[in-house]
Amino acid sequence: MTAIHPSILSADFANLAAELTRIPSADAVHVDVMDNHFVPNLTIGLPVVEAIRRVTHLPLDIHLMIEDADRWAPQYAQAGAESVTFHVEAAAKPAQVARDLRSNSAKSAMAVKPGTELEPHLGLLGELDMLLIMTVEPGFGGQSFIDEMLPKIAAARKASDDLGGRIAVQVDGGINAETIRRAAEAGADTFVAGSAVYAADDPDAAIADLRGLTGELR
Repeated sequence: MTAIHPSILSADFANLAAELTRIPSADAVHVDVMDNHFVPNLTIGLPVVEAIRRVTHLPLDIHLMIEDADRWAPQYAQAGAESVTFHVEAAAKPAQVARDLRSNSAKSAMAVKPGTELEPHLGLLGELDMLLIMTVEPGFGGQSFIDEMLPKIAAARKASDDLGGRIAVQVDGGINAETIRRAAEAGADTFVAGSAVYAADDPDAAIADLRGLTGELR
């Protein structure tokens, strides 16, 4: 089933509470946490996530683009996030991070950069609820979808299906009305969309439009 997670990286940071009310039909709110070390950008951290938690009932899908995921990921779960994604490249013990997230009542998710091979990490899938395939280099919104990631999405879908299909396959980067269908055809079922939602006059209508482009595929 298709899930649309609007990214507030494209929202008005000065009015986040109001921006969240513009996407009531979102399946979750995608929150990009960047530390200017793991990626060359600095966004928000734990205090802002805690504040967001207080003003919305929508599920929070936290994407940690930060170093030392082993230390920080569980704290975002403790802050009330329903799902926390850590990068495998930033975790010393990724299986333990995933277990720590679940023990703190959050879904565990793992992301891989475009240049990271998926196959060496497939043994971790049993610890995960979601696998995020980055379809741009992490760090900035507004980038173009990398079509070369489609085979990786397909490989992630096959790996999930081999485990009964219980692991969501998320894509993040360049998702819009032109690219979402290609990603869905490759096997993605969960889509992060930033400017495609928040640049629209009616962000909630944009969510419905994106969902409609994939609904018949999965």
